[in-house]
Amino acid sequence: MSAPKKIAANAEPSGAGNRQEPQTDLDSMLEGLLKSTPKLAQPGTVAAGQRCGLVAIVGKPNVGKSTLLNALVGQKISITSRKAQTTRHRITGMHTRGATQFVFVDTPGFQTLHANALNKSLNKTVQGAVADVDLILFVVEAGSFTPADARVLALLGKNIPTLLVANKLDNVHRRGDIAPWLQTMQEKHAFAEFVPMSAKNPKDVDRLLGICEQYLPEQAWWYSEDELTDRSEKFLASELVREKLFRLTGDELPYTSTVVIDKFEEEPPQKKGQKRLLRIAATIVVERDQHKAMVIGDKGERIKRIGMETRVELEKLADAKVFLELWVKVRSGWADDEARVRSFGYE
Repeated sequence: MSAPKKIAANAEPSGAGNRQEPQTDLDSMLEGLLKSTPKLAQPGTVAAGQRCGLVAIVGKPNVGKSTLLNALVGQKISITSRKAQTTRHRITGMHTRGATQFVFVDTPGFQTLHANALNKSLNKTVQGAVADVDLILFVVEAGSFTPADARVLALLGKNIPTLLVANKLDNVHRRGDIAPWLQTMQEKHAFAEFVPMSAKNPKDVDRLLGICEQYLPEQAWWYSEDELTDRSEKFLASELVREKLFRLTGDELPYTSTVVIDKFEEEPPQKKGQKRLLRIAATIVVERDQHKAMVIGDKGERIKRIGMETRVELEKLADAKVFLELWVKVRSGWADDEARVRSFGYE
């Protein structure tokens, strides 16, 4: 396995560390609930020596999978937005603590609404990710189970231990409703454990890491201790542009819009103490002329803001100076064209 590109370790971590903790300690509040929750037999005791394994994060669109991945890794490596299908690739993030290395795989939300070439590619990515891992985190919104959740759950086999991660617990107002809901969830699948939590709560994230650790096999680490993702800076640049695109256009822009990196060049520092320079040119691909106008905005203000916010965040993540050019092109029907979907980097 080739060594991944290392992401700067001094970047600011993503997630909800910026928000104040609620007055009630979530761990204490859940203690009684978790004791009453049915469980399967626990895995064996962790032995001395290194542990390493693959952990797939799966769920329907917009349940917080990417936010959870960023929290588990401790740094932003997967983009987030309120728009469904924001994640389109298998994103691998690593976290090493003590003798254990976690290799997390974030996946696209399984899509059933549209059977175009893009969604077929995304669903294939989800199915491939759950086929050969050591542990699966099935992420749902706490207290909810929709037909879309059921379709994802149907993809999961019984031979791989699966944790039910009941995310967004901070949005549940009546905590007493969670216990009976968890019991109904156990009837739907033989979950190894239940983990009610919020990906925005560092204590919850640390507790989830401790649970995951028990299920990973004893074996040598696959990556060096300070590596955080196997994705390149070029890939992260395209993802950040797409994230800002979706966040700044809201529901106006169809999710089929994508980003292609046309140029990615790295120049070393010219003087001691200076940072390296990344020169990037990217094209935002949309399906209609009206979408192009929407992305550009009045007098170009929207695309300028997309570029500025991308540049600022990428400079933090890559610990580099960034020069970014953005263009917008119309490619009608690209999401239905298998060849073009592959040419844009989808598997």
